[in-house]
Amino acid sequence: MTGVPASAAGGSGAKPVRGGKLGTAAVNQASLWNIANILTMVRLLLVPGFVLLLFHNGGYDPAWRSFAWAAFAIAMITDLFDGHLARTYNLVTDFGKIADPIADKAIMGAALVSLSILGDLPWWITGVIIARELGITLMRFWVIRHAVIPASRGGKLKTLAQGTAVGMYVLALTGPLATLRFWVMMVAVVLTVVTGLDYVRQAVVLRRKGLAAERAAAAERAAEATEEALRAAAGTTVGAGAASGAVAGSAAGATDVRGGVTDVRGAGADVRGTAEARDAAEAER
Repeated sequence: MTGVPASAAGGSGAKPVRGGKLGTAAVNQASLWNIANILTMVRLLLVPGFVLLLFHNGGYDPAWRSFAWAAFAIAMITDLFDGHLARTYNLVTDFGKIADPIADKAIMGAALVSLSILGDLPWWITGVIIARELGITLMRFWVIRHAVIPASRGGKLKTLAQGTAVGMYVLALTGPLATLRFWVMMVAVVLTVVTGLDYVRQAVVLRRKGLAAERAAAAERAAEATEEALRAAAGTTVGAGAASGAVAGSAAGATDVRGGVTDVRGAGADVRGTAEARDAAEAER
């Protein structure tokens, strides 16, 4: 129960390349039935089997409780292996992100509630651990749009302490071992609370950073849009000025033509006047 989704929606059946990593193409072609997902589904199926074994024959038969412990131990081990395989072979996809934490919470929650029903474990311990696990899961969804809260060393140590303590309670222990399991459980409870508070701090910080990054990106997009609008407006103004200059030039040209025609007409009139004066002078002679 590290809190980090481990298994994925599967492999394509492609063999891993040398070095233990699948290429990007293999990851993109991942199918549901890969080894990481199969282990996750096995862990889910072990939950009802564990409960049946624990409550068999009244819930206090040492032999059946040993079988229940074996089922619980297998479930916890598969949690380690499916996470390792998913990370090593890049099999992390949507199915694993959902199914893996559900399987973790299901097996641990079933064990805690069953032990409390049998009277072996105080209900307040069950309440603290389950409330913490559910709260952190909801908080991960709260910040998943901005970032993923990584599993810390404290969280991994908490998971180990919880698994060890619950496993000791599942077994029918007596004497010093029964006292020892109580203190192991107390260590698990302390780690559960402390790491839970640390996850809350991380979630608040990551969410603030994510919101700040979104606001900065929105401001940058708005600035780019404003700059584009200003450039478009400047281009329109330059075009309008050029058109106005062309119209003014055409009008001036038309005025010059009209002036030229008037000058030609005046010159014609002067020529006719000169010819008439010459004719009159010759008639007098």
